[in-house]
Amino acid sequence: MYEYPRCGTCRKAKKFLDAHSVAYTTQQIVQQPPSKPELAELVAKSGLPLKKFFNTSGKLYRELNMKEKVNVLSEDELLELLAAHGMLIKRPIVTDGVKVTVGFNEETFKEMWLV
Repeated sequence: MYEYPRCGTCRKAKKFLDAHSVAYTTQQIVQQPPSKPELAELVAKSGLPLKKFFNTSGKLYRELNMKEKVNVLSEDELLELLAAHGMLIKRPIVTDGVKVTVGFNEETFKEMWLV
């Protein structure tokens, strides 16, 4: 799980996983953001558009005017930005190496992680 310890959504996800005895390890997304190749792999495995990996409610997203940039920059450039700025990444990202979820939605977590 890529997480930010002060993130309420990350805490909810961890609480859910703990309550259902789902084992996980954490990696702090700001100190150790996923690399560009790791992000590309996460996006591919998630089946989600790259835009869904951006923390659209974050301060850095607004400061960098990402609302406009996500529509004009190449996928390569967007991955580069995410890899360079962990705070731009929507969190938590949970993966088992095969499946990937982004953010926390209880129903999605039930479907993906309680099997």
